[in-house]
Amino acid sequence: MEPADFLEDATVTVADEVYAVCRTAHPDPDAFAMVQDETETTVIVDQTSTTVDEAAAVERGWKRLTFDVELPFELVGFLAVVASALADADVSVFVISAYSTDHVLVKQSDLETALQTLDDLGCRVQTRQATC
Repeated sequence: MEPADFLEDATVTVADEVYAVCRTAHPDPDAFAMVQDETETTVIVDQTSTTVDEAAAVERGWKRLTFDVELPFELVGFLAVVASALADADVSVFVISAYSTDHVLVKQSDLETALQTLDDLGCRVQTRQATC
């Protein structure tokens, strides 16, 4: 299995929301994603969420790019290819992996560069409207 086989013609969906990555004292049930370990809780929320105001630390202005392709656990190097290409384009990433797919958050100011880079890798880009 080669990462390029999964990138070619993969659909990358751009969420309509703009996110904040927050270090918080507690989980947020409305968060897009959350990581809780022994030392901290990190939540990724719509940046208009009240969680942002209560957070100990906040990074605002992230757009979520979702790879709408099921990635097998045996696949090696998928994120390495994506992250390396984006790094070469001077785009910082915050990555979240789900069971079968990956989400890459990029700063809103880097969105166009990121989308062009993913297009160069063979991905198709589509936007998605936020749901209520």
